[in-house]
Amino acid sequence: MKSRIIILGLFMLFVLMVSMSDTKAQKKKSWKDKDMMFMTDADAERLLEQWEANDEPLEPDELPEHLRPAPKLDISKLDIKNPESMLKATKKGKGVMMFVDLQSNVSEEQADVMTRIWQTGLQNNHITMERYPIENKRFIFMFHDGAQAIEGKNYLLQQPEVAHVTIDGQSYYPSLKEGENIIIDELMKKPSAKKSKKEL
Repeated sequence: MKSRIIILGLFMLFVLMVSMSDTKAQKKKSWKDKDMMFMTDADAERLLEQWEANDEPLEPDELPEHLRPAPKLDISKLDIKNPESMLKATKKGKGVMMFVDLQSNVSEEQADVMTRIWQTGLQNNHITMERYPIENKRFIFMFHDGAQAIEGKNYLLQQPEVAHVTIDGQSYYPSLKEGENIIIDELMKKPSAKKSKKEL
């Protein structure tokens, strides 16, 4: 009977030691040892932080926009009466969205082709920007450097197909030719509701 108890006790001790060694092995296996297929976003983020921990710090222009230091402004040199110079100074190095609305007589296909040509023309002039269509005749031009947005605005307002351009809530219209009146021209283009009812 005593021999059975001793054998049973040794067996239990052996099972206990084996199970403890398995738990230690599982504890040693960390998130780093996971297969890439089974890594979560948090594991991948920790791995990226470890890789970047020993790297040299990035130059300010290589950092993402939200981590870049703000440019130093000399307020005494700013021309408060000129909104374009204020925009250039305050948005330098920051991304700026410009909304471009085209004339109503431009078709969707023409709008797409023309905005592609304008994008290429701006990029050939070393103005980096992206073009995103948001409506039929409305586009976003995303300038990577806000100081270049003024040059882009001036270029786009010279195009006859542009109705107006909006930057930071401020709308800019193309300069009118002699004899043109933007309000009268818009009213002449749109048939009034009274006329359409009489025609029916």
